[in-house]
Amino acid sequence: MTIERILDYAHSLMKKTIEPGDAVIDGTCGNGHDTAFLAELVGEQGHVYAFDVQEKAISNTQERLKEHGLANHTSLIHDSHAHVQQYLQEKDQNNISAAIYNLGYLPGSDKSVVTKPEGTIQSVENVLATLKKGGLVVLVVYHGHPGGAEEKDAILEYVSELDSKHYQVLHYGFINKKRTPPFILAIEKLS
Repeated sequence: MTIERILDYAHSLMKKTIEPGDAVIDGTCGNGHDTAFLAELVGEQGHVYAFDVQEKAISNTQERLKEHGLANHTSLIHDSHAHVQQYLQEKDQNNISAAIYNLGYLPGSDKSVVTKPEGTIQSVENVLATLKKGGLVVLVVYHGHPGGAEEKDAILEYVSELDSKHYQVLHYGFINKKRTPPFILAIEKLS
């Protein structure tokens, strides 16, 4: 058995949860890798809502989707993921299967533009409210940048307080890595 790396494990969780035709969310589309991955999983009948506050992230994602022929069933939204509910189509309001977030900053860009604890928690709360039973939210927590430790602590506190009758939360990470290795928080909606 091989232990999966962080991003590989995040994708394994998504594969186990998402079915063709599902509606899903990429809370931080970045360079478009997760958005394209999700668009492949949901197929032509599904839909991906992809958010980012940076125009560069939106354009990078748009290029990647066009390259792979996945743009038709994806909405790219240049706004904070905190406003997710404003953008969901009515049919998807309580029918989201999964959401993924890569917290931190856009690789290869301005490292001062980072996800913030308040916006991330607000977004996760909003997504949990729209998540269907058995749905999953995966947070890949990068925290080795200014402001990252505060976001990490706030997110850990938030997910630790979720009612275990309604959600189960997994914490997956490597504890013997140097510096500040990223880790995963996965929230499954039970009811």
